[in-house]
Amino acid sequence: MATILETAEAAGAFGTLLAAVDAAGLREALEGPGPFTVFAPVDEAFAALPAGTVQTLVDNPPQLARILKYHVIAGAYRQDQLIEKEAWPSLEGSAIAVRCHDPFEIKNATVLTADLICSNGVVQVINRVMLPG
Repeated sequence: MATILETAEAAGAFGTLLAAVDAAGLREALEGPGPFTVFAPVDEAFAALPAGTVQTLVDNPPQLARILKYHVIAGAYRQDQLIEKEAWPSLEGSAIAVRCHDPFEIKNATVLTADLICSNGVVQVINRVMLPG
């Protein structure tokens, strides 16, 4: 079974996310045993950010790492488990709100594809980049 990052690489829709993970120095952590639940924004989610935002974040690895950690929770959780709570603590430290379960929404993002099971966790594919706070 593939890891979270191998799954993202194979999907072909997460080039910006994978580049951001590398720029923030988080690849080794996400290749570890976990388990993690990752809310993975598709490339279109990063493209929808204001012009220059991605480059500004790449130029500021600590801020980029903070935002990326906000997309990760400790433990492997499927949609049916995530909707049991109103919010989940992110690795960044802030809570991620579960807004709705039909359609499945996390904070300001809609889950496009739920429950991609990986050897070190679960990927929930989302349509927006979430910001802490």
